[in-house]
Amino acid sequence: MNLLLIEDNAAMQATLQRSFERRGIRVTCCGDGAQALARWRECKPDVVLLDLSLPGRDGLELLSDARAEKLGTPVIILTARGTVGDRILGLNIGADDYLPKPFDLDELEARVRALARRRQGSGAQAGLGSGESSGDGASFCGLRADTLSDAVYHMGLPLELPPREAALLRALLARPGQALSKERLSSLVFGDADEVQPDAIEVVAYRLRKKLAATNARIVTLRGLGYLLKAES
Repeated sequence: MNLLLIEDNAAMQATLQRSFERRGIRVTCCGDGAQALARWRECKPDVVLLDLSLPGRDGLELLSDARAEKLGTPVIILTARGTVGDRILGLNIGADDYLPKPFDLDELEARVRALARRRQGSGAQAGLGSGESSGDGASFCGLRADTLSDAVYHMGLPLELPPREAALLRALLARPGQALSKERLSSLVFGDADEVQPDAIEVVAYRLRKKLAATNARIVTLRGLGYLLKAES
């Protein structure tokens, strides 16, 4: 696996590079925001670790430009700027995950490997034939989200869900078995709605969990990570 670390703190950069390379992950480092985009294009990483406070160019601006260039590499934001506003903005721009400093190295490695596996899985699916209907979206445990109508089905029958519960289920169905942060899910479920309470997504998840009781899928809460959709054992 190839990892691009965009971090200007020399001590942090050296520690992460040494730790990841001991775990069999090749690391390319860049400490200058102005040079990071060119380095990103050159090394074609599997995952990018991105600090926000960079010399030369802000990390959020860098991420926005990368996504505009269709650089789809999964990105984990690492930063001491841990405000909810920064997190939501980063996720909306195109980050895949967010980990505030200080963080646990084992947790960071787990997130990096999870994103790399997800990307490999997406690449494999991209090579499949196109025999399915253009409206067929993600499916899991008999649940399927229709990409054209936004309807959600179970065993071919439409599920009667309020809009926010349906939006949450569609988001989880897009990445079954992968944790999605509460912040990311909140942005997908509530959009730009004003005055959304921090625990509002928990209420939606609680209601949806009850609606899924008759299926083989269940919503799992991962403390500090968010939610994921898992098959009932």
